[in-house]
Amino acid sequence: MATPTAHTEAPAGKPAFPPFETQTYPSQLLWLALTFILLYVLMSKVALPRIGSILAARSKHIRDDLAAARRFKEQSDTANAAYEKSLADARARAQRIAAETREKQAADAETTNKRLEAELHEKLGAAEKSIAATRSAAMANVGTIAADTASAIVERLIGRAPRNTKSPPPWATS
Repeated sequence: MATPTAHTEAPAGKPAFPPFETQTYPSQLLWLALTFILLYVLMSKVALPRIGSILAARSKHIRDDLAAARRFKEQSDTANAAYEKSLADARARAQRIAAETREKQAADAETTNKRLEAELHEKLGAAEKSIAATRSAAMANVGTIAADTASAIVERLIGRAPRNTKSPPPWATS
């Protein structure tokens, strides 16, 4: 069995594939050159300028967007700095108000404490005077009570009352 061989020649009686015919090479090269030149001219005069203008417009749009983003970032940074300063001022003001309030309350408490201490000392002095008066009155009566008690005890023991019951005992006179 014979192996088929590949070849470019046409089988018997049929013409060859036109691009492979050697007598059409020059016209094919001419049309190739004309088509290439025509496409090159169309691309360079029509398509590439449009593409270039589109790329330039996009590039300008991107630059404008970046510039706007920088401006917005600067505005944001400025606003953030103002916010931080305002926050710090508010905190300082709050601390100052708290300190003033604490000082005022401490002064009020000190005033109240001094007033209450004065009232307590006054009441204590009055109570000491009252106790001293009561003690001196009681001590004045102790002699009489002691004499009466002693007289009652003696009367019970011996059956009769002692004679001098009006004079205080010697220990009560000092």
